[in-house]
Amino acid sequence: MTKEFESYDNEKQKEVYRLWKDNAVTDILYGGAKGGGKSYLGASLIFGDALMYPNTFYFIARKQLIDLRKYTIPTIYEVFRNWDINSSYWNYKGNDNYFELHNKSRVYLLDARYMPTDPLYQRFGSMQMTRGWIEEAGEFTIEAKSNLQASIGRWNNDKYQLTPKLLQTCNPAKNYLYSDYYKRWRDGNLESWKRFIQAFPCDNHKLSENYLLNLERTLSQTQKERLLLGNWEYDDDPDLLVDYDAVCDCFTNNHVSDIGRKCISADLAMKGRDRFVAGSWRGSVCRVAIDKAYSSAKEIENELRNLMDKDGVGRSMTIADSDGLGQYLESYINGIKEFHGGATAFDNNLYANLKSECAYKLAEKINNRDLKIVCSEKQQEIIKEELMVLKADNLVSDTQKKRIISKEIMKQILGHSTDYLDMLLMGMYYFLMPIISRPKARTTKLY
Repeated sequence: MTKEFESYDNEKQKEVYRLWKDNAVTDILYGGAKGGGKSYLGASLIFGDALMYPNTFYFIARKQLIDLRKYTIPTIYEVFRNWDINSSYWNYKGNDNYFELHNKSRVYLLDARYMPTDPLYQRFGSMQMTRGWIEEAGEFTIEAKSNLQASIGRWNNDKYQLTPKLLQTCNPAKNYLYSDYYKRWRDGNLESWKRFIQAFPCDNHKLSENYLLNLERTLSQTQKERLLLGNWEYDDDPDLLVDYDAVCDCFTNNHVSDIGRKCISADLAMKGRDRFVAGSWRGSVCRVAIDKAYSSAKEIENELRNLMDKDGVGRSMTIADSDGLGQYLESYINGIKEFHGGATAFDNNLYANLKSECAYKLAEKINNRDLKIVCSEKQQEIIKEELMVLKADNLVSDTQKKRIISKEIMKQILGHSTDYLDMLLMGMYYFLMPIISRPKARTTKLY
């Protein structure tokens, strides 16, 4: 049986197909506007390989399994129909969520949602796959993508000389796709084994004019920019306080001075509640010095004491959250500052509370490229994610004081607490705190 890849004159899809056959490329992102033929392309590549190479294993992953069933499986059946492949060639095992083909190849449908019991997506680590496809990658975290990618190249690749391949399809998103693919492609420094193909509705010649007209009529302006025009640069949330490029630059702002006040800001946690994160500041450079998932009160005390001693930071220049755990810690280390987010702001005329003023100051330093964060790559991804919930609460009138959305809303957006963001935000206290100028001592001339 011989089947040809049919792109219906979609040159972008043809380019991805050529890259799929290029052994020098292992990581392909096909993304942009709606209607670019992303799902049809993914189903064609994955099942094309599965039919050609007996006893090979593949995955199609999406954040919610139900979305694969509702939206991706119908596209798979469309590919089968166009290839004149009837059910004698495949069998869908609905209870176990995989397609088994006549040649013993399998295509697994994976639910890649976040699970509190598996926050690092280690459940994917033991899989043995030949190749894979992440559908709607804009919904994924870097941990999910990395663990899925680690599973490919492990099942009969050597037998058929198949290079491990990961295809990701998406609409524009401000996550790792932007920083690791689009931005690097835009700036001309995308790694040689990666490719980014920008897709637009006009590339898909099978798309009806009525579909595009409906998008034009029903989408908001921000949705049009992202979903219709494929604009990766467009921020679709007017309440967002920071620019994503500026957030990414926080980790490479080597021009930022480390001369200035030395201080420590810490977000506390015990018994598995959130994380214990502390940053050591030198001027506008913050080093993530402590990052632990579990800490007892005594451990927090010792870690913080050691950090203050090591970095030469006094207790008056160390600040920690006061909500519950912070109050408990203060009884161990007298003299550290307690951060009360609801306290009166330094500029009480403009900001609703101290936390909001610190948040706006943090956003100002980020957007002005006046902040450098020193941390691991894994921490970078989480910090980027948390900084993107730095949002203003909707202002009803011009006279209303500025405030940010509540921590509860931030948690709902992220699915976890904003530990790194809180640590960075508290560090702004020392940039807002007035510097007390003391009179110089008089000198007496002796004659």
